[in-house]
Amino acid sequence: MSLWKRATLPSDHLPDPYANDPAALAAFAGPRERALEEGIWSLGDADLLAIVLGTGLVGTPVTIVSAALLSRFSGLEGLSRLGPHALAEHPGLGLAKALRIAASLELGRRAFERAVRPRPPVRTSASIAAWCAAQLGPLDHEQMWVISLDGRNGMRGARRVAQGGLHGCSVTAKDILRAALADAASALVLVHNHPSGDSAPSPEDVAMTDAVAAAGEVIGVPLVDHVILAPDGHYSSLHDLGMIKAGDAPPGAADRPPSRAG
Repeated sequence: MSLWKRATLPSDHLPDPYANDPAALAAFAGPRERALEEGIWSLGDADLLAIVLGTGLVGTPVTIVSAALLSRFSGLEGLSRLGPHALAEHPGLGLAKALRIAASLELGRRAFERAVRPRPPVRTSASIAAWCAAQLGPLDHEQMWVISLDGRNGMRGARRVAQGGLHGCSVTAKDILRAALADAASALVLVHNHPSGDSAPSPEDVAMTDAVAAAGEVIGVPLVDHVILAPDGHYSSLHDLGMIKAGDAPPGAADRPPSRAG
C-alpha cells in the first residue's frame, strides 16, 4: 500500500485525485519550507492553500486536504464563489479554516482590483488640495501626510507621518522619506494643514521642505510640492511659490532633528 493510500480518508468523505500517483504526494512536501527557500511565487495552488490551512486531519497531511479541496470545487474559481459556511462543510476544515480561506481569497481580489484600478493623477497643487480638503480641513490639530506618486504622477498611496497640536507637529525628513519608500514612490508630495486658518508657509515649513527636497534628491525620490491647507479650503503650494529647491543635500539632511511644521 502506498504512503498516499495510508494518508487518505475514506473515498466517500475526501476526493483523492492523486491516489494512484505517490510522486504527486512528494511534490506537495514542505510547502512552507519551499516558500522560504524558493519564493512564495514558486508554489502551486495546493501548496499555497495548504499554508493558509496550516494543519490537516489526523493521518492526513494538509497538502492532501488542500489538493482535495481544490479538486472538489474546481480550483480557486470555485472556492471563491463559496462562503465560509459552505467551505466549512468540507472534511478537514471547520469554520475557522474556512474563514482563513475566504479572507485570503478576498485579499487577493482586493489586491488585483487595486492594482488595475486607474490611479488618480496628481498634476496640480489644486488637485492635491481638493483631495485633502475633506480629510484635513475640519481638524483642530495639525497632521502631515505623504502622498506617493508613480512615474506618471498617479497616486500610489497616502500616509500620515505626523500629528501635533494647533501650532505644529514634529517630524524628520527621514520619517517622510521612509513612508514614500514604503510605497515604492517615484516622487512625493507633502501635505499638512494649518488649523489656525492661515495657509501661508511658516519658516519651519520652509526649512522642512528644503530638508526633504534635498534628501529626496539623494535617494532619487524628488519632492514635487508641499501643500498647506487652511480650514476654509484656501491653500498654499510651495511649488507654485517657487520655493521647492532641488539639489545636493547637505550632510545628514535626512537625519536632522525633528522640525515643527506649522
